[in-house]
Amino acid sequence: MSWYVIQTYTGREEQLVEMIRRIVPRNCCGECFVIYSEQLRHRQQENQVHVLRLFPGYVFVSSNNIGQLFHYLKRVPAMSRIMAADDFAFTPLYDGEAEFLLGIMDEDHVVRLSYVATDGRDHVTYLAGPLEQCRAQIQSYRFRKRYAVVRLMLEGRGKEVKLGIILNDDVRRELAYGRRWRRWWRSWKNICPR
Repeated sequence: MSWYVIQTYTGREEQLVEMIRRIVPRNCCGECFVIYSEQLRHRQQENQVHVLRLFPGYVFVSSNNIGQLFHYLKRVPAMSRIMAADDFAFTPLYDGEAEFLLGIMDEDHVVRLSYVATDGRDHVTYLAGPLEQCRAQIQSYRFRKRYAVVRLMLEGRGKEVKLGIILNDDVRRELAYGRRWRRWWRSWKNICPR
């Protein structure tokens, strides 16, 4: 199945996914989703994990029959508005891009926090999680803000994104997760070295 990217208005991605799931039959559309990324923030003496869109304005769709899929997409009201405004873009991902994205995200289409250990002078000594697979694409680390800037390829172009990191200090503290993330946190603590 090939993956395609639909560019839409930022903040409207989830609405578009819901409309596509209602209107497009399952036989011509595999998955339709938005990719998210976990980010760690320190607020009021507590570390909180927030989930943000990794690619704002992008919806991902997989399909074997692009012609039939496009026919149904024209019926989606949001897509009609986008096409009328000449802002419509519906493009396939290049070879290897889909496999790379599948490698860094989980089944919920979330890129989880990566564990990063340093030597105390901001030199990385250990890396685990999604960042391990894109080590060569890391542009820089922002340790205080708890993210790494990574240059990913999407639609054949480089795109800088922020992938969340967790450090030793954070592992020692309790993190505030929503219910959805608590299950993951229990398993995450088992792979982080102390």
